[in-house]
Amino acid sequence: MSTIFRHTLAKSRGQILGWGLSLALLGVYLVSFYDTFAAQEEQMQQLLNSFPEEMMAFFGDVGTIFTPEGYLTVEFFSYMPLVLGIYAVLIASGLIASEEESGVLDLVMGHPVSRSGYFFGRFLAFTASTVQMFAIVWLSFVIAGTGSTLDIAPLEMAQPFLSLLAVTLLFGSIALALSQILPSRRLAAMVTGLVVVASYFVTSLANIDENLETIARFSPLNYYQSGEAINGLDWSSLGGLLGFAALFTLLAWWRFQRRDLRVGGEGGWNLRMRPRIAKEA
Repeated sequence: MSTIFRHTLAKSRGQILGWGLSLALLGVYLVSFYDTFAAQEEQMQQLLNSFPEEMMAFFGDVGTIFTPEGYLTVEFFSYMPLVLGIYAVLIASGLIASEEESGVLDLVMGHPVSRSGYFFGRFLAFTASTVQMFAIVWLSFVIAGTGSTLDIAPLEMAQPFLSLLAVTLLFGSIALALSQILPSRRLAAMVTGLVVVASYFVTSLANIDENLETIARFSPLNYYQSGEAINGLDWSSLGGLLGFAALFTLLAWWRFQRRDLRVGGEGGWNLRMRPRIAKEA
């Protein structure tokens, strides 16, 4: 398992740096812009008042945008689950399935590597690469914040990233599980992508339409704490997200253990029909 883990993690350097540095640059820009934004509070407030209340409610409590946590929520953390949900879907849906469909996994299984060792080596590498990417982004916020009036301690800044990490791992584990249940990686990625988008819009629209609040309770993003976690984490919500991520991961492992490998192509639905027995004349 350790060999699979190290090899997969080494291959993930490009995605770690690509996603990490891109989001880090965005974070540096947003943090450095906060002082200018706060200095023009009166003008900005007039601008916000000109927008319809329903549109602003889509992004949460915009009335707190002039506080550090409110500013980071609206400008960064409010839409990051959608962006990083896409990242998780693209990477996790192909952890096993892409290797199967290319025929590589069949060659790997010819060596003394157990299915469990291969599975958890790949998944732990995905988790480690995601954590490293988050660490790069978090560090950029901390460094940029030293010359800003945001005045957020490093540990406080880490709290919303923990909540965001839990959501990202949950979407990744769902994509991984579906890649082992559905016939192909692309179908698993499509279905999980729909879950990510639907979850984002249902949770956001629930701020506008109270009739959606019941449905929003089943959305993972209903338990995402965004920038509000700077004031303190809700550990039960965080634990719930991580717990469901572990559950879907175990489901993916169980399914991978008990099915045939797809070699060089997509699989089928494995719907077996009983043969019809012809009646004797």
